[in-house]
Amino acid sequence: MFLGKLRISITKILLPFFFKIIKLLKASTRTANYLNDKKSRANDSYNFQKEINNLLRDEKLVGMDVGSKGGFNSDGYFPDKYNKFFKTVLIDPFNKTTEDSKKNIIKKGLWSSKIEKKLHVLNNRPDSSSMYEPNKDSLHIYGFKKKDFNLFDVSRYETVNCDKLSSSLKELNINTLDYLKIDTQGAEFEILQGLDDFRPLMIKCEVQIIPMYKNQPSWTKVVNLLNDLDYMLTDWKKIGSHTTRTPVEMDMIFIPNILSENGKRLIQSKKEKFISLMLITGQIKILKETSKILDLGYFEIYNKIEDKFFN
Repeated sequence: MFLGKLRISITKILLPFFFKIIKLLKASTRTANYLNDKKSRANDSYNFQKEINNLLRDEKLVGMDVGSKGGFNSDGYFPDKYNKFFKTVLIDPFNKTTEDSKKNIIKKGLWSSKIEKKLHVLNNRPDSSSMYEPNKDSLHIYGFKKKDFNLFDVSRYETVNCDKLSSSLKELNINTLDYLKIDTQGAEFEILQGLDDFRPLMIKCEVQIIPMYKNQPSWTKVVNLLNDLDYMLTDWKKIGSHTTRTPVEMDMIFIPNILSENGKRLIQSKKEKFISLMLITGQIKILKETSKILDLGYFEIYNKIEDKFFN
């Protein structure tokens, strides 16, 4: 206790001096970004594989990656050592996914209904191809220079057959979903409307605070929809550069609302999977609080684990 208070006191004394040096070097923003990234990844140093094995036994977490350009968890949201605990479902409307993934591949796009949509393909920036037309007026706010606006020139259009997320999963005889990641350049709201009776234990969703595309739904619609479905926001992380003081694009993490009856029932119905996901993604402190409210059990697994994010 004494050593902890002493450490905090020394840090408070030294920080202003370090800040003056960093400011003199004109590196305050870069330093803050570096420290924030290290903070968000602080719990990656833990290895919970043994605990998760004991929780899941022979079961797998069903994980769906919508916008998986490099395979499941290609954005590295959690350490690769945990990928083996997932049965993965990938979206690949153009059927270019690697051979080892083809048994759980949805060869169509996702939308709020069964429909054909026009994909705006950007050859100069393929990852930004979208069902919506790029809005070049917003690019300055994203930190792009005018000479780079041509990256968002539409090279061609491709017709994509789309269906609802729920229908697509049921065609694969998959009736439950534990982890859902959506990164679809503005189409997140439309895709989430197709959840129907599927209720993932965790949703990672990209949102654009300032729209990068014309006529895309506001990010507030995504948050309000998930709120209405009894989810709560537990984390967010900025993406890319911005000229505003707040991020213009970010990843948001949602779990079932631990204060609502529907959220409680969902977590308790799959508590081993919920605990596993929270360990995998390093959300230790909120896991402990959830367990106090819902009496999840298995407290011996995570009770003494320190959440380094809050250090």
